[in-house]
Parts: sequence; C-alpha cells; structure tokens
Amino acid sequence: MSSSPKASPDVMIEARGLSKFYGEFAATRDVTFSVPRGQICGFLGPNGAGKSTTMKLLTGFLAPSRGESFLAGINVGTDRIKASESLGYLPENGPLYVEMTPQSLLKYMGEVRGLSGDTLARRMAWVADKCSLSEVWRKPISKLSRGFRQRVGMAHAMLHDPQVLILDEPTSGLDPNQVRHMRDLIVELAKTKTILLSTHILQEVRAVCNRVVMVNDGRVVFDGPTADLGSNEVDMEKQFRRLTSSAA
Repeated sequence: MSSSPKASPDVMIEARGLSKFYGEFAATRDVTFSVPRGQICGFLGPNGAGKSTTMKLLTGFLAPSRGESFLAGINVGTDRIKASESLGYLPENGPLYVEMTPQSLLKYMGEVRGLSGDTLARRMAWVADKCSLSEVWRKPISKLSRGFRQRVGMAHAMLHDPQVLILDEPTSGLDPNQVRHMRDLIVELAKTKTILLSTHILQEVRAVCNRVVMVNDGRVVFDGPTADLGSNEVDMEKQFRRLTSSAA
C-alpha cells in the first residue's frame, strides 16, 4: 500500500477525507479542507452538522473511520503526541478540574506539557493577562461563571504557545465586552498562529475570519473567502440558510 503524500509545510491544519461512522449513521463523510499558515478560518454549520466531530477528528480526540488529519505537517493518526505539541484545543464545554483554581490548573497543565521554572511562570502570567483571569486567579473553578470557565479553557489552550489553535465556540457564555475582548485576542494571535474557529455567530465570522468552511449533514458545502458569503450579515444569513437547508 502506498503511503499518503506528505503535508505541505505551509499548511497547518489539513483534513483528508475524514469520515466517522456510528453503525450506518455518518457523523462526517469525506470532509476535506486545509488551512494555511497565519489564516483564521471560520468553521460553520447548523447544530448536528458534524462540526464538533470534525474538530475531534482533526485533533485526535476521535479516531476516524477513514481519512487522515495533519497538524503542522504531522499525521495525527500515526504520531498524535508529536502533533499535539503544536496544538491548542478549546473543545465545546471543555472539561476542567473544578476543585482546582485557574492558577493551580494552569501550573499542572503546564508541567504536563513539559514547562517549568521561569518559562512556565512567564507563560502563566501571559495567559492570565490575555484572558483577564487576575480577579479569579486563586478562586476554585467550581465557583466561576460559565464565562470565566471559558476563559480558563482558552488560557489552557494557549499556555504552551502552540502554532495551531482549534477553538469550538470560544465566545460561548461571554458577555458583550468579553466577546469583543476575545475577538481582539483571536486577531492578535493570528499574527503568529493558524486558527480554526467554530461559531454560530455570523457577526463573529465577518469580524475575524479570512475564510469559511461550512458543513451540512457531515459534508463540506462551502469553502471560500468570507466575502463570498455576502457583504453583510443579512446576505450571509441567506447564504447560510441556502447552503444548509434540507434541499441543499
């Protein structure tokens, strides 16, 4: 059997024919796309379209029924540990150790990632500042609001300074001021990182994304520049409905 072609060094996230079957049900079917270095790619689709499943397949949290994924040129299926070194992943409703504080959680997670000493201290201080965690730094996560828990998850994803960020609904649970702060942070991070951003909010896509990949019924139904979906939210919503309707 011939080996798969190597990933391009300029492609940081790549899905090749990713499919996931549960019996006869296909959660995703032949999902193929790639995200080049430095791009913010919006990942859209209605509920149940296969977005979260695709993200779990890309990151190695689920094994595909067929197909492959690559992060920073590394095959996730054959070298998941190496691929994960380049990855920061914020899953939807990401699990946290609620008996810990943000400070103790991030220290523990940093040590698991091999960070220590001054390097770990600097990274913890940086993510605490960027995610505005100072007021809850030593407060048990069980006592935090959903918005603060989301920010702790984002801090965890950024802690080891990964090249790739895969973010599933990063502004979920945030108030309008926090949403603006998170969007500004994502744009800032994209100067040095490649980002795949799943969201239901079309305004968010227009604000931060260069490009959009849209899925429906487990398949890619659109892949192109954000502007091709429309010049305003009304046009984008019409395109979204057209591409994700049952008739489509």
